[in-house]
Amino acid sequence: MSRSTTRPTAENSHLASAHRTLSLEIEGLKALMASLDGPFVEAVETLGRAEGRIVVTGMGKSGHVARKIAATLASTGSPSQYVHPGEASHGDLGMITAADVILALSWSGETAELSSIISHAKRFAIPLIAMTAEGASALGRAGDVALVLPRAEEACPNKLAPTTSTTMQLALGDALAIALLEKKGFSAKDFKVFHPGGKLGAMLSHVREVMHVGDELPLTGPDTPMSEVLLLMSQKSLGCAGIVDENGKLDGMITDGDIRRHSSGDLLTRKASEVMNAAPKTVSPDMLASEAVKLLNEKKITSLFVVEDGKPVGVVHIHDFLKAGVV
Repeated sequence: MSRSTTRPTAENSHLASAHRTLSLEIEGLKALMASLDGPFVEAVETLGRAEGRIVVTGMGKSGHVARKIAATLASTGSPSQYVHPGEASHGDLGMITAADVILALSWSGETAELSSIISHAKRFAIPLIAMTAEGASALGRAGDVALVLPRAEEACPNKLAPTTSTTMQLALGDALAIALLEKKGFSAKDFKVFHPGGKLGAMLSHVREVMHVGDELPLTGPDTPMSEVLLLMSQKSLGCAGIVDENGKLDGMITDGDIRRHSSGDLLTRKASEVMNAAPKTVSPDMLASEAVKLLNEKKITSLFVVEDGKPVGVVHIHDFLKAGVV
């Protein structure tokens, strides 16, 4: 059979498989959302009272999900760590203290490796939150709070590989983390503390971290001849000049675009006040870099003065954000 006749059939088959998988997982998430009630609220409150860490544990696929939940909690203001249940009885129980709260994942609720952690929780009165599909299981009964997941059809055609079930576990972990984040008032500024690197860290940086300051600022007075303004702009290489009054407050701004718009024969003899934009867009030092970039794009400009109490304290150019990795 030719390649041209088999390829569309294969593509259709693969796409149909993907649609079935996603449809089943979506149905699982809908069932999960409909099942949320009092125990979820109790779980959030219990996690929020943790004086130590939130210890997340699980075995197999549940263990992989538990690791991700622990990472999400830790990055959103709730100190957390994953403890492998198989290693717990070989010394890692020492990682779990009486100040902690345990979140244990097991779809069946009968995972034998969790027994040592359950016993440890009971011995030291450590709050235990169970995430399981079987409320009457060993884990479900042991939990101070039981988050019982609804039964849902696995996407695997053999109904064996954890797919829909792990999607629900992961989503419920996200729901717990975000509810805790909101309960604690965890802000974008707080988020930046735990995400200083990469694109996300750059997007969460503030204007003051990339702005030019001090002698780098192209500032002059309103009566300065344009011949001197052009020289200043050339020296500072930021494509703009800020015009300040006798009190040091920003009166206006001159950009390359303003110069082009006033490019007549007498431009060099005119005063800065005659050419400047008297209502330039400005930003504060504490504005997120991503918001400043959005403003530059919306207004189709390349530079912004950074102002505090009406006075320019910095200037940023689109190239600064490019170098910082924000764009």
